[in-house]
Amino acid sequence: MQTKSLLVIDDDKELCDLLIEYLSPQGYEIDQANDGETGLQKAIGPKHYDLILLDVMLPKIDGFEVLKRLRTSHLTPVLMLTAKGDDFDKIFGLELGADDYLPKPFNHRELSARIKAIVRRMDYLPSSGSQQRLQIGSVILNPNTQSVECAGNSLEFTATEFLILQLLMINAGQIVSKNDISEKVLGRKLMAFDRSIDMHVSNIRRKLMQYIEEEKIKTVRGTGYLFVVEQ
Repeated sequence: MQTKSLLVIDDDKELCDLLIEYLSPQGYEIDQANDGETGLQKAIGPKHYDLILLDVMLPKIDGFEVLKRLRTSHLTPVLMLTAKGDDFDKIFGLELGADDYLPKPFNHRELSARIKAIVRRMDYLPSSGSQQRLQIGSVILNPNTQSVECAGNSLEFTATEFLILQLLMINAGQIVSKNDISEKVLGRKLMAFDRSIDMHVSNIRRKLMQYIEEEKIKTVRGTGYLFVVEQ
C-alpha cells in the first residue's frame, strides 16, 4: 500500500517508540511529539498527515485543547487515546471532532485495525466522486467536491461525519441502524455502550441546524437514524 503519514502525540516516549516499531513495517511513516504544544505545531504545519493519534493527558496543552485548536483549520482524522472506562473523555473528544477513540491500555492489533479503518475512509472519499450529487430539501451533498451545503451555506464536516451523512441521505426516508453505520463507515461492528455513532450524528445535526430550524435527522430509539424526506 502507499505509505501513510501518522503523527503520534503522546508523552509516553516508550509507547511512542513501541508504536513506531510496530506500525512502521505496516507501511506507515510516523512522527512523534511528546507534549501538546509541539504536537499541535506539527499537526498544523506544512507536512500532511493522514491520521493523528492523540493522547488526552499531555503536558503544556491537553489533548482536548489540541483537538479544539486543530479543528479551527484542519480536518485531519484524529484517533483519541483515552483513559480506560472514562466515558467523559470519549464523548468530549467526539464532540470536539475526533473520528474515533481507543481506550488505554489497548491491544496493538486493535489499534492497527482502527488505523486501517480510518485510512480506508479517507482513501474512499476521492473515489466517491463518481457517485451522484444528493439534494434533499435545503441540504446538498456533493461527493465530487466532498462538500455539503445547507440553505445555501457551506458546512465543514470531518470525513467520518461526511460519510455518515451521505449514508443517511442515500437511504433518506428509511431507518439506518447504528450497526450498519458502524460497519459501513467506522469499519467495525457496533460495540455495547459505544456512543461514537450518537456523537457523530449529534455533530452533524448541530452543524445543519445552524441554518435550518427543522431537525433533518430523526433518532429512532433503540434502532437507528432516519434522514427526513420533506413532503
